[in-house]
Amino acid sequence: MSRRSTGADAVREWDRWWDGFVAVVPWVLLLPSAALVLLSQPVSDWTGHAVTIGLTALASAWVLLGYVPPWRDGRPLFSGIHFAVLLVLASALMAHDGLFLMFTISLFFRAMALPRRLTFVGIAATSIALYTTTMGIPGTSTELPFLEHLFIYVGVVTIQTVAIGGGLVVASKTAEQHRERRVMVARLEAALEENAGLHAQLLTQAREAGVLDERQRMAREIHDTLAQGLTGIVTQIQAAQRVWETPGAARPHVDRSLDLARESLTEARRSVQALRPRQLAESQLPEALNELTRRWAEEHGVRPDLDVTGERVALSPAIEVVLFRVAQEALTNVARHADASRVGVTLSYSDDVVMLDVRDDGRGITGHNQHGFGLSSMRQRVRGIGGTVEIESDAGEGTAVSATVPAIPVGAE
Repeated sequence: MSRRSTGADAVREWDRWWDGFVAVVPWVLLLPSAALVLLSQPVSDWTGHAVTIGLTALASAWVLLGYVPPWRDGRPLFSGIHFAVLLVLASALMAHDGLFLMFTISLFFRAMALPRRLTFVGIAATSIALYTTTMGIPGTSTELPFLEHLFIYVGVVTIQTVAIGGGLVVASKTAEQHRERRVMVARLEAALEENAGLHAQLLTQAREAGVLDERQRMAREIHDTLAQGLTGIVTQIQAAQRVWETPGAARPHVDRSLDLARESLTEARRSVQALRPRQLAESQLPEALNELTRRWAEEHGVRPDLDVTGERVALSPAIEVVLFRVAQEALTNVARHADASRVGVTLSYSDDVVMLDVRDDGRGITGHNQHGFGLSSMRQRVRGIGGTVEIESDAGEGTAVSATVPAIPVGAE
């Protein structure tokens, strides 16, 4: 940022220097010339002093007028009038005393402030005024023939106009380029500052999005591990309570509750560490689903039918985790809400997609269960890997949950 600021400051400094130079030159040449003329005149020449002071005052006032609207606005009419009157005053000063030739030279720089189509006209007029004052109009010289005087007059004025005008045009072009460069640098700096602000905003949004994503991930993991584990524990404890008077019958339910508590604690720790479920860490998806359905049958007394079709492919860990969590959530919903007698789980492999279907013959999804966190979490998980979820359910006719995800093989992420 410091380098950019230094470059922009240098351009602005040049622009200020050039504008200041053009503004100061008339005063630097007019006032010393007037002082020298006054000093060179006899003290008793009050008329000469009055003319010198009067013309100098008029010229000074007219120069000042060029700095106020509408004369400074660059309008061709006002600019032309101001320059023409200034040239007349300069010619009058030179006619009064040749020392004021120095002030007339400043008009070359004033001509650069004229509209572009008037610039060379102003420079040529200034050259004519200078040469006419010093050498006279062709035909008025007693020493040079008319044609020779005319040739010298035209040649000197032309060369002087082209040389001075060309040099000043180059200087003006340089100043204009500096101004354009200053504008461009200012725009670039503004764009860079805006981009820096947007970058900071994006970083803030990214951090906020990251926090939100992590919060949602933890919520899903807690729901898929602790909540589902607690549901199983409650189911086992309720079963134990029903046979509490018969210790031999209640003991297996209590043991199963302890096992579920340990498993839930283990899964919670794995979720905090963003690890895969234990079943997938030790095997692939079909085997993990087989263990899931087996354990679910032990807890709920209904054995889900697991069917795997198509050519098995080792899927990306992210794909397998999502499908496993979908099956886990769907089976939990069956246990909590369906009161089903038959449950089926189908895993279907095809060329481009993998489909997981979980269906039951229970009571179906009722109104208060249609928008629960579990179903929302399921949809978020599947959408996060480019898949879709379809849920079909009618009251008293069971529910079918179907998740379709891309068949991304392991190592192709």
